Amino acid sequence: MREPLEDGTVCIARAAMSLRFRARFMLATAMNPCPCGFHNNRTRECHSTPPMIQRYISKISGPLMDRIDIHSDVPAVNYEEMRSTTVPEGSAQIRERVVRARQTQLQRFVGSRQKIYRNAPMGSGQIRAHCELTAECERLLERAMTQQGLSARDHDHILRVARTIADLQGVPGLEPKHIAEAIQYRIPDPTSWV
Repeated sequence: MREPLEDGTVCIARAAMSLRFRARFMLATAMNPCPCGFHNNRTRECHSTPPMIQRYISKISGPLMDRIDIHSDVPAVNYEEMRSTTVPEGSAQIRERVVRARQTQLQRFVGSRQKIYRNAPMGSGQIRAHCELTAECERLLERAMTQQGLSARDHDHILRVARTIADLQGVPGLEPKHIAEAIQYRIPDPTSWV
């Protein structure tokens, strides 16, 4: 899984030859927070002990988790939220915003030597070119990197996700709120959930 996630290709090597296949895809995964499924649940009691949770989470390899851009905890929806009269944003509006962001990204990479059409495959050179940081953004990112012990890979994930958040909002430059939101999606160690 790591090779296609990182390079977008799968290489099959045999004695006589080696073949490379394109394998660019989007991976969306889900898992319970613990074996019983109720860790951090506001209404149900969790019956899993910290060692049980640690064992459960360790089934997913660290290198695989490290290559997933967005990690998000999705809590159970309570009754008041289900019965809310607030009208959520419609699918057509969301689609419009996504289409505009995709157009922005296509324009960004016109003339690029590599065939890139979106923010996800940006390399470090493109990240430096297209994710310029203000002094405030720089301080915020540096504080997150040092306090949470994030890696260089985490740094690049945060900037690519922040760039996409800004594109979805139609904002040309990265702002501290974009960096902050992207940092929230980067959980450095899943065992910290315990």
